[in-house]
Amino acid sequence: MERTISDLIKQKGPLTGAELHTALGGDPFLLWKACMKASRLTTRIVGKRFLRLDQKVSGFARLSPSIMREFLTYSVIGLTEDTEGLERRAHEILAHIQQVSRNKRELARNIVSVLAGQLVHRGIGIEDLCVLIAGDIVYDMAHDVPRPERSTGKMIRGSDLDLVFLLDDRVPDAAAQGLDEIVYREKYRYLINPLMREEIDYIVKKLERVREQAAFDTFKRMIACKILHEGELLYGSAILLRAAKSMLEAYGATEKLARMQQEAWSFRAKAEEYLLGGHQDRIADEDRHLFYTAEESEEFE
Repeated sequence: MERTISDLIKQKGPLTGAELHTALGGDPFLLWKACMKASRLTTRIVGKRFLRLDQKVSGFARLSPSIMREFLTYSVIGLTEDTEGLERRAHEILAHIQQVSRNKRELARNIVSVLAGQLVHRGIGIEDLCVLIAGDIVYDMAHDVPRPERSTGKMIRGSDLDLVFLLDDRVPDAAAQGLDEIVYREKYRYLINPLMREEIDYIVKKLERVREQAAFDTFKRMIACKILHEGELLYGSAILLRAAKSMLEAYGATEKLARMQQEAWSFRAKAEEYLLGGHQDRIADEDRHLFYTAEESEEFE
């Protein structure tokens, strides 16, 4: 397989894992393994790795992107002697990923701006609300690889828009419910419109719920704390956001997430060493969680 990959790269220049898989087919695991172990090939990973929580992993901590996603979307494979070509293609891929992230962040900002005009009529002032964006986008790691949306199966454009609508406790429950309804309508509109096909994952919650989740004592609460911790302000009150993040620090959730980040790096290193060290011609069922990742959706269900 090494010779086949090398010959293809000689013809076409450095390729992403996805481009290799499209050209050669087969099992992505075996293709990744061949590229990583080949003496004539160099794999350059672009972008960042960041913490993701996964119930299939002991201790819940793993890195995102998964090994497979990192190989297909965020890796460039080239001939070892072609350093210049490899670096040039890696720069192109990174620039594309960063542009996709900027575009999705701007789209999220525009969506929230439209929604904000409707909030005044529902008794929610700007001082009572902050909207955060989380997920791939905050790490400049959004992608535009088409994929099916979980509930409908409709194809959407890559990374979803993870939004948290955080409300002050004084906001009436009826107003919070109204906000949820208008966000849901916007979510549905962006999902079914063939010119958009973007997935919006969101949660509407009050500060009192953050207090509960900061206990960090269940998997779903850990997910919620991680999303809040990484979230960046798109709209609304920075004071409200500081109050929420201060709760994470006061309850020790921020420190626990930092430890989990280190555990995730250790888990990735051991997973790669284990998967590369075996002689299997396919990945075993019990090892699939090492190569793939579960969907990070618990907070938005």
